Amino acid sequence: MTRELVISLDAMGGDDAPDIVIEGAAIARERVPNLKFIIYGDETKVVPLITKFPILKDCCEVSHTDKVISADEKPSQALRRGRDSSMGQSIQAVKDGKACAAVLAGNTGAQMALAKFILRTMDGIDRPALASLIPTTRGESVMLDLGANVECDENNLTQFAIMGAAFARTVLGVQLPSVAILNVGVEELKGSDVIQNADKLLRNANLPMDYKGFTEGHGLGGGEVDVVVTDGFTGNIALKTAEGTAKMIANLLKRSLNESVMSKIGAAFASSSLMSLKNHLDPNNHNGAVFMGLNGLVIKSHGGASAKGFAAAIGVAVDMAENDLAGKITRDLKNFNSTIENTEDVDTNETVIEMNIKEQK
Repeated sequence: MTRELVISLDAMGGDDAPDIVIEGAAIARERVPNLKFIIYGDETKVVPLITKFPILKDCCEVSHTDKVISADEKPSQALRRGRDSSMGQSIQAVKDGKACAAVLAGNTGAQMALAKFILRTMDGIDRPALASLIPTTRGESVMLDLGANVECDENNLTQFAIMGAAFARTVLGVQLPSVAILNVGVEELKGSDVIQNADKLLRNANLPMDYKGFTEGHGLGGGEVDVVVTDGFTGNIALKTAEGTAKMIANLLKRSLNESVMSKIGAAFASSSLMSLKNHLDPNNHNGAVFMGLNGLVIKSHGGASAKGFAAAIGVAVDMAENDLAGKITRDLKNFNSTIENTEDVDTNETVIEMNIKEQK
């Protein structure tokens, strides 16, 4: 990295704020030495924590506010009074050009409402989507939407696919990411009209992606594709189910390895492999969901993330800012819309030709 990157942080959001936020910032600064932070929150709580980490001494600006968005606050309430909160001010810093990205934990609904109100959606995007990395047997895949939009039409899903592919190129470094829509089967005739129509649009699109059609739920863990596209209702349930299954497997494995002396001995021999598995499934290593489709970068950390997890979310923000995610999405949308217009022109010309033939007959 050759240039300075400034990230705004909401110090007061999350289950263990502001402690994990400040510690996470310290971990992130160790990984990325050119990082600087604007930290919004109660300075009486934030400043003493910063002094515990010498690495943060010359890279933090603290902006005091004692207004905090609570975990149970409704999005409508957050919009009315949240602009001056630590959450609202951290997003406003992106709008004002003071920071290249905001990283915040806590109330997801309030974050989405404030981010959309302050930053507005990009031209060509109807609705922002929440995207994140999920662990797979191949490594990681991108999945969206994860809860921002309960109901979606075919245009929303195609836009999600475009944004998800840009995410994969930016964070995963895949030049031509494979993309599929989550469905009840892989056959072309399966799924609702919305899914069918989105499939047709993507098959005809000229985009930097390898569109595969449909994928099923059991393909998520296997990493069959780099990008999984779905509506927010289905995506949120799929994500929470995967997280619950991972916890169940970890608990069952731990119980089994402690059942007898022999199993404990076997666990000792396999400790390095077990640790590797634990790290791969640890949600803190995949933390950092992105509100895609906004005129600015906002990264959501899980409210219960550890300091390591919050640092991972800051890492996602760095990748996004350094690799011009917004520029990629804008270019891809332009190409996609151009393809659709050309397709519509062809369809119109074919209809006119058919009508002329019928008239001549």
